[in-house]
Amino acid sequence: MSTVARAPHFVRSFERGLAVIRSFDAEHPARTLSEVARACGLTRAAARRLLLTLADLGYVHSDGRLFRLTPRVLELGYAYLAGLTLPQVAEPHLEHLVAQVKESSSLCVLDGDDIVYVARVPTTRIMSAVITVGTRFPAHVTSVGRVMLAALADDELELRLDRAQLRPLTARTLVAPEDLRAELARVRRQGYALVDQELEEGLRSVGAAVRGRDGTVVAGVNIAVHAGRTSVAAVRRDLLPPLLAAVARIEADLRVTGPTGGAVARGTDPVTDPGRASSPDTGTRRSSSSPRPPAPAD
Repeated sequence: MSTVARAPHFVRSFERGLAVIRSFDAEHPARTLSEVARACGLTRAAARRLLLTLADLGYVHSDGRLFRLTPRVLELGYAYLAGLTLPQVAEPHLEHLVAQVKESSSLCVLDGDDIVYVARVPTTRIMSAVITVGTRFPAHVTSVGRVMLAALADDELELRLDRAQLRPLTARTLVAPEDLRAELARVRRQGYALVDQELEEGLRSVGAAVRGRDGTVVAGVNIAVHAGRTSVAAVRRDLLPPLLAAVARIEADLRVTGPTGGAVARGTDPVTDPGRASSPDTGTRRSSSSPRPPAPAD
């Protein structure tokens, strides 16, 4: 558990209960009491009380040895998604994009130092990465994360880079801060990000930022491909133009529907905080009429 000093109002037991829920994931869908305690840094007695409380509330089920989350935990995330119109606006355009390029596409928002998937249209192709709505990855190793990081004001970007854990996920992951700064500067200039096997070997993705009605970056859209099927040049030539076109259509709809959520690129609540994300090129607010950079010729 965190040892960071907390405000007087902070409820430690609530933090521990949430930690118990988060200890279950795709790699650990079922855990023993000891495993939960170890994952959360709790005593067995404390973990047991929390698990039994969650079981009484219907969020956890136990067969006597193993504990598993129940579908009821989906209620916790649904309240957020139900109030966020952005996925509803984007999904038809993601479906059209996937039908066009025959590759998976997703819509993500920035939450703290991670990106979170809020809408996804997969293809039938099998990839090793298990990605669903709610999946989180470090922002700096993903294409959608980089386009949203590049939209931040310089001072805020520096704060994020200073605290980022730049550990190698593959042999290609950028781990030197100066290399990541240079890459984000390039993303700012070109208007898109292409990540080549930095998150996972064999996985390439290209991403572009989605701007709301006021020109603020609210999300990012990506296309993910297997490196063995699609070269970097082919990603730029064949996938980037339809991606930018899909993003433009999403932005056009957002100008009409005007959903809340301007500050997703700053890691704040996209429902309640309109935010102040800045233009990636100048550090000032970008007008919603600013043109998107054209797809480069390969």
